[in-house]
Amino acid sequence: MKRTVITYGTFDLLHTGHVRLLERARSLGDRLIVGLSTDEFNAIKGKISVQTYADRKAVLEAIQFVDLVIPETAWNQKEKDIIQYGVDLFVMGDDWKGKFDFLKDSCEVLYLPRTAGISTSDLKKRIDKQL
Repeated sequence: MKRTVITYGTFDLLHTGHVRLLERARSLGDRLIVGLSTDEFNAIKGKISVQTYADRKAVLEAIQFVDLVIPETAWNQKEKDIIQYGVDLFVMGDDWKGKFDFLKDSCEVLYLPRTAGISTSDLKKRIDKQL
């Protein structure tokens, strides 16, 4: 039986931490779906991406570990996506630990450790300092 894994995020300024998270998530199943935050949803969250949704999506689709990229448009869509795509495992970085435990009624939930020493926020700060 095939195992489907899903994760969500903005994936702006794609870096090794993102790639490692996606690689680990994909290694836990046969198919990896990425729910990519739209520009409109990021605005609701108070986030501004450097790259547009279309550009971030194109980059994710080029990664060998990613099988499908879907738009994330609202916090409450996760349960619907899990059912629609037959998801077995929901994966997020451990900085979200406990925040999505309510999904355990629908699928397995796993929080993976983040890659130490790199984050999009840190990259943006470093870029700002250099400008």
